[in-house]
Amino acid sequence: MASKGEKKPKREDVEILTLGGHDVRVTHPAKPYFSRQAKLSKLDVVRYYLAVAAGALRGIRDRPIVLKRFVDGAEGEAFYQKRAPEQRPDWLRTVTLSFPSGRTAEEIVVDEEAGLAFVVNLGCIELHPHPVRSGDLDHPDELRVDLDPGPGVAWDDVRRVALEVKALLEELGLTGWAKTSGSRGMHVNVRLQPRWTFTEVRRAALALSREIERRAPALATSKWWKEERHGVFLDYNQNAKDRTTCSAYSIRPLPDARVSAPLDWSEVADCEPADFTVATMPARFAAKGDPHERIDGAAGSLEPLLELAARDEAAGLGDAPWPPHFRKADGEAPRVAPSRARKGAPQAAAGGRRVSKMPLIVVANSPDKAAALAGLERWKGRHPEAAAHLAADDVLVDSMRGRSSTWTRIRLNLRHVPEADRPKQDTPDPDDDPTREWREKWRHGRVPAGAKPSS
Repeated sequence: MASKGEKKPKREDVEILTLGGHDVRVTHPAKPYFSRQAKLSKLDVVRYYLAVAAGALRGIRDRPIVLKRFVDGAEGEAFYQKRAPEQRPDWLRTVTLSFPSGRTAEEIVVDEEAGLAFVVNLGCIELHPHPVRSGDLDHPDELRVDLDPGPGVAWDDVRRVALEVKALLEELGLTGWAKTSGSRGMHVNVRLQPRWTFTEVRRAALALSREIERRAPALATSKWWKEERHGVFLDYNQNAKDRTTCSAYSIRPLPDARVSAPLDWSEVADCEPADFTVATMPARFAAKGDPHERIDGAAGSLEPLLELAARDEAAGLGDAPWPPHFRKADGEAPRVAPSRARKGAPQAAAGGRRVSKMPLIVVANSPDKAAALAGLERWKGRHPEAAAHLAADDVLVDSMRGRSSTWTRIRLNLRHVPEADRPKQDTPDPDDDPTREWREKWRHGRVPAGAKPSS
C-alpha cells in the first residue's frame, strides 16, 4: 500500500508476505537500505526483523510507537512521524496519545509479525516505543536508564557504570535488563508496576542517576548540560513523557548495521557492540533465545527510588533541567546553560549581560551531520594552535531535535586554550539551522501557544 503522497509502485515491484493470516506488501523490496559496509536491501531488513520477531515484539507489543522513518535507507536523513499513516490495514490498531504541548496524535500499536513488517516497509529500521501500554497511557510500566558516553569515553567505562546500575537496582529490590544501545552506549530497562505517573518515574530516574554519580564520580555524571559532563551521562530525561529510545533488536543506522542487543548480565563485562549486527543476531537468537524473555514477569515497585529522591530533596537537591520543549517544572533550576548565566548569577558582569562560565563557541549547524563535521575540520584548519589544545570532551556534537527530524550543532569548549589565543565566535560554517525561522516566529508570537520549538 502506497503511503499518502507517494507514487504507487509498479505491480511487479512488490513482495507480498503472508504473516499471521495478513498480507503485507513490501514495496521496492530490492531498494538498498545499507550500502557502505553491510549490503542490505529493504527486504533483507524485513527478514531480519521476522527472524528475531519474538524478541523484537516483546519490546514493542501493546505500546504506541513513534515512526522514525529512513525512507532513503540508513544513509539518508530520517524523520519522525508520530501520527499513524492514513492508509493502513484495518487490522493494525492505534491509540491516541496526548503530549506536553497539549496536542494529541493517533499512533500505531504493533502486536504481531504483520505489523512489524508493515512499519519496517515504511522505513522504520529503528523501533521507538513509548514506555506505556495501550490500556493505560498515563502510567509507565518501564523505567529506562540510558547510559550515554561522552566523547573519548571508553566502552569499558560504559560497562562498569552499567554494573553499578545493576548493583543499585538490586539493593532497591528492582531488576535491570541490560542491552547495548546499538551505538556507543548501553540501556538498562526496569519493568514497573504501572502505578506511577511520568513525572514520578522521571523523578526516580533522576535520583538513580545522582546516586550512581555519587558511587562512581570519576566515571558517571547526572549533569544535563554537556559543558558540565564527564564520562558516562545517565540521561534521566529519557523518562519524560513523549521521549522514546530504540527498543531491543532495533537496527541502528551505522555502516555495519549493528543492533541493540539484549544481554544476560554475565555477558556485560566482555561484550562488544560491534559483535551484534543484522548478520550475527538471527543466529544468536536461534541458538540462545532472548535474554530478556522473562522481563514482563519482573515488574517492581518505584517506592525505594522515590524514597531516595525524597532524601536528595531534603538535602537540598532540587529538580534538574527538563528537555527544552517542556513547561517549567516546580522546583526546577533556571533552564539555561551555565555558560549563559544571566544577571544575578555570580559570574554575571556589570550591566547584567551574559558572561560565559565556560568559553563555548558554535562552529557548525547543519541537518547533515557529515557536513557539520566537515565544518569542524575546516575550523581546526583555520585555528591549528587552538585545536591542538582541545580535549576529546571539548568537542560537543549535539543532536538537536527539530519539528520532525534531527540536526547537528557542533560547539567547542575552549577552556583548555590559553585565553589570549581563543578564537572569537564567528559565523558557523555551515550555518544551516533548520529551526531558526521557526524560532523567530515563536519569539514574535506567530506560532500557536504550546508549540515551542526544541533547542
